[in-house]
Amino acid sequence: MLRIVRTRTLREADSQIVELHDRAEHQRTRAEELAAELVGMNEAANHSADFLIRADGDVERLHKQLLAARDDAARVRGELDALRSQHLLDTEDRVVLRMLLRTARKQQARTDRVHVLLRFGVVHSVHATRDAAEIAAEAEGADRGGWTSPSTCCVTPPEASEIPWRIQSLTLGSVK
Repeated sequence: MLRIVRTRTLREADSQIVELHDRAEHQRTRAEELAAELVGMNEAANHSADFLIRADGDVERLHKQLLAARDDAARVRGELDALRSQHLLDTEDRVVLRMLLRTARKQQARTDRVHVLLRFGVVHSVHATRDAAEIAAEAEGADRGGWTSPSTCCVTPPEASEIPWRIQSLTLGSVK
């Protein structure tokens, strides 16, 4: 069967084919562009995922370091407290040692005089200091305020046998 087609219809069909072909070409180009964008977005997504994985690892590592630093700080704080108490003990020990050293030096210092405690002119005891002699006399019943020097109380000093308690200072190493 033969068919008669008008030229106009053929031309319209040709123009539609060309238009559809152009549209298809445009759609193919657009599809390639979108595919390229999708590949770029996929790479960016992969890069972001890698970055997030690394960031998670960094956060975990930093958290472990923070816990270790807290443990170290607590240990150092304990050591500091122990060192402070040790320092206080050392300081106290130094003070006591200085005091003992002063006492030892005083005891080692050679005295050049002694104080003789006399009771009614008779030697009762010998002491390194006047205070020690007074304390010994007071322990034996002497009056606390009764200490006077014979040269200041009277014009003529009383006899040694008349004075109940007297302290006489004597120089060591010199005999006159």
